[in-house]
Amino acid sequence: MAESVVSDDMRAHIGVEGSESISEVTSTGCRLFAHAVGHTDPIFYDREAARSRGFRDVVAPPGFLGSAVFRPGERIDTDRLMARSPYRRILNGGTTFEYFEPICAGDVVRSRSKVTEYQERQGSIGPMLITFRETSYVREDGTLVAKMYGNLINY
Repeated sequence: MAESVVSDDMRAHIGVEGSESISEVTSTGCRLFAHAVGHTDPIFYDREAARSRGFRDVVAPPGFLGSAVFRPGERIDTDRLMARSPYRRILNGGTTFEYFEPICAGDVVRSRSKVTEYQERQGSIGPMLITFRETSYVREDGTLVAKMYGNLINY
């Protein structure tokens, strides 16, 4: 078995949450995303249609968790979430979402990500490092609204 590319520093960061990101959910953002991915349900476009079905406002379609708030001069801590891999190529290994509460226009969502696991595998073209990540999304009132699970493959 070859020596592991997962360093002690990488192992030490497993489970440690990174910097907080803030996203705003707007009705325009919801409509644009829904249109781009082909949703036709009026709750993604029309406030009254959404309210008639019990939602607070236009509903964020699946996969849309708002638009990041840009704050000039602020450094985003993404280095820790990117494995320091000796492999040059990277591939999105998949992303899934788990929703707990509806996300609607007007919501401000705070998120934090963490690495949950590293796996090393032998692929058909050589060794791979798979980095598993989890991101929690919390509305300003403290309600956990969603989680994202994803992995990146370095090869």
